[in-house]
Amino acid sequence: MVSGSEVELLALSDRGAGVPLRELALVGLTAAIITYFATGWVRVLATRLGALAYPRERDVHTRPTPRMGGLAMYLGVVTAVFLASQLPALARGFIYSSGMPAVVAAGGLILVVGLIDDRWGLDALTKFAGQITAASVLVTMGVAWSVLYVPIGGAGTIVLDQVSSILLTLALTVSIVNAMNFVDGLDGLAAGLGLITALAICIFSVGLLRDHGGDVLFYPPAVISVVLAGACLGFLPHNWYRAKIFMGDSGSMLIGLMLAAASTTAAGPISQSAYGARDVFALLSPFLLVVAVMFVPALDMLLAIVRRTRAGLSPFSPDKMHLHHRLLQIGHSHRRVVLLIYLWVGIVALGAASTIFFDPRYTGAVMLAAIVVAVVVTLIPSLRRGDRDYDEIYDGE
Repeated sequence: MVSGSEVELLALSDRGAGVPLRELALVGLTAAIITYFATGWVRVLATRLGALAYPRERDVHTRPTPRMGGLAMYLGVVTAVFLASQLPALARGFIYSSGMPAVVAAGGLILVVGLIDDRWGLDALTKFAGQITAASVLVTMGVAWSVLYVPIGGAGTIVLDQVSSILLTLALTVSIVNAMNFVDGLDGLAAGLGLITALAICIFSVGLLRDHGGDVLFYPPAVISVVLAGACLGFLPHNWYRAKIFMGDSGSMLIGLMLAAASTTAAGPISQSAYGARDVFALLSPFLLVVAVMFVPALDMLLAIVRRTRAGLSPFSPDKMHLHHRLLQIGHSHRRVVLLIYLWVGIVALGAASTIFFDPRYTGAVMLAAIVVAVVVTLIPSLRRGDRDYDEIYDGE
């Protein structure tokens, strides 16, 4: 039995261990390989169980497609997390944090909810209850926002009480889960966004590890995010247009849960000692990163809720007015729409994450230039169509 003082000494000695980049890469690669090969098996299983997505009026696909891809992703996640627990360079993170076991437990719960929905369908309230329960497992196992920096009104760093910590964690987790669920509407879209956002959090976490001398308290966000990135990468070849299998709610909700857990574990251990001007941004970064990585899907979700509520419909009622539907309508191809959304999310997410390595002012300038390019690329079909309409009018005169 290790005493509290011995654990503290071990933790202090481990803080100079450096950044285990090779081990993180190995864990991510393992998640990708296991997910890739497991997806073929899950596709056969889903077909036999009748877990098929039949084309509906609002859908883009035109043929029945197996779902339940989240099961293959979860198998990749579990295998990679187990491998991480066996690697000496990463095992220390399991001693001082329950973040990674919490993701496996909560991820398993939300996977079951998603699999039931993929096969038989669930109403919105039941699905929401499942999301709350999975988020509660994270909180119960110690994954929760405990510190929040508020730069307005001189509030500074706020140490949250237990109730506030629970409510904030539940709200953020469920919001990110539903944002990923909302955006999953095109082949390869959710898997690609999961890959990009997970890489952004991984980059941010590696920066935290570097800045804190390899402090083991920063291992969980790095491991969780690289495992998620690997699972998304392994699933993407099966899900690229035209998809052989969909991840379903089991996959999109798992991605959302793991993104929330990675961001939350990144926020927790940041030192609460005296902060200078540079450290203020470090305090805000975990919260800003949550907002940044989910900006496009969250905006799409918010617009959908406003649109449906104004029409007198339920916020959860389906329609064909999501961001990807609108991009298709203005003339982009299926693949180009997916790549465009990748571009937008990549600019925001990777730009926010890179601020831990570079001056935020320089990063902001690069992001602004990238946004201008993205706007032009996005509007090209509309501009071309406007020119054609003008030529038709001119020729008619």
